[in-house]
Amino acid sequence: MRPTALIPALCCAAALVLSFLCLFAGHKKGFMEDYHLLTLNTSMIGETLVNETRSTDTSNPLTNLLNGIQNYGSTTINDAIGEVTQRLGIEDFYSAHMLNYCEGQYTPAEAANATVSQDEISKNVTECSRNRAMYKFDPTAILEEALNKTTGLDVTLDDLNWPEDVETGIKTLNALMGAMFVLYCIAIAFIFIALFAAVVAVLLSGRLSACVNFLISVLAFLAIGLASALVTAVIVKASHIINDKGNDIGLQANWGGKFLALTWAATGLMLVVVLTWVVEFCIGRRHSKQPTYAKHG
Repeated sequence: MRPTALIPALCCAAALVLSFLCLFAGHKKGFMEDYHLLTLNTSMIGETLVNETRSTDTSNPLTNLLNGIQNYGSTTINDAIGEVTQRLGIEDFYSAHMLNYCEGQYTPAEAANATVSQDEISKNVTECSRNRAMYKFDPTAILEEALNKTTGLDVTLDDLNWPEDVETGIKTLNALMGAMFVLYCIAIAFIFIALFAAVVAVLLSGRLSACVNFLISVLAFLAIGLASALVTAVIVKASHIINDKGNDIGLQANWGGKFLALTWAATGLMLVVVLTWVVEFCIGRRHSKQPTYAKHG
């Protein structure tokens, strides 16, 4: 019997649950929406177009539509937030998850003002896309579809002065989302094996059992660690690019801090498992080297 093996077993069980949550967070309406990879705040898209040269830009198919909206100065711009996107058929936010994306409105307002603080604003998810393995988030196609459906015009995001550099950030996210999905699946598989091995080790003792568990847990730790590192680098970098280049059109991106907390917590738990098996191996080795003394009559 090795009762101490219950420690890595419990850690593996917790890490397995957290890893599954990383994979399935946001996969349906109302399920862990705040645990997104990345959220695009599109509630202010088009505001700059209203307040600049829209009335004289006859080449823009959205000119007539936007001309019906009052011009606002910078001091009262919050009063107009949401009016443009409402006319264009664009939602306030689009959040990317591992298996799909969700969209919806900010309530009770799109932005903080004299009567509503930032902490009082929450997401109201209206719809989520169908779940797909190896999913890729393509807000360009999503927004253009919404524009065409609502306005009945053949428009593109270029008509909203959509910066090309924003596509770089989105493509960075998409290029590696497949790799992230695969890594999480591999990590879940190895963590499950590590959990099974730890449960078996409760009934066994000796250095061989500890060594086998150590090797399995190292593989699980590396898999979840690589997944966590990759997702952190990708969503932080993509958010930085989008915020840097999309500010001029009112586009903002927020990376998922809660998602990162989940994935790094799972990584930390697997590190505890690895260290526990190192200790178990060393203790078993020390016991095996203890001298035995013969009894003399």
